[in-house]
Amino acid sequence: MPIQTDRLSDPAVRAFVAAVNAHDEEAFRGLLTPDATMADDGSDRDLAEWADREIFSSRGHMDVTKESDGGRALLADYRNDTWGEMRTRWSFTVEEDGRISRFETGQA
Repeated sequence: MPIQTDRLSDPAVRAFVAAVNAHDEEAFRGLLTPDATMADDGSDRDLAEWADREIFSSRGHMDVTKESDGGRALLADYRNDTWGEMRTRWSFTVEEDGRISRFETGQA
């Protein structure tokens, strides 16, 4: 059973999931530090290119099923128009200003 987005523990992660699910690129970018980085399945990727391909142009959506590490680690059923649905893991590094400086994702 998915966890409602507004019940996720970490405010930055909650806003990240909400931006992804709303396909809100401006909100998504606003959550990230200027030098934010990310990795997919253990490989660093170009964050802007990856987000466009895997989230925004392919209508990505996260249904979070479990959170840990104070809400900064998630298990989620992720789906998009390119890959369909898959179980994924996500981890986030959140800075003192509340913005995300790194996230990692991949199949769980």
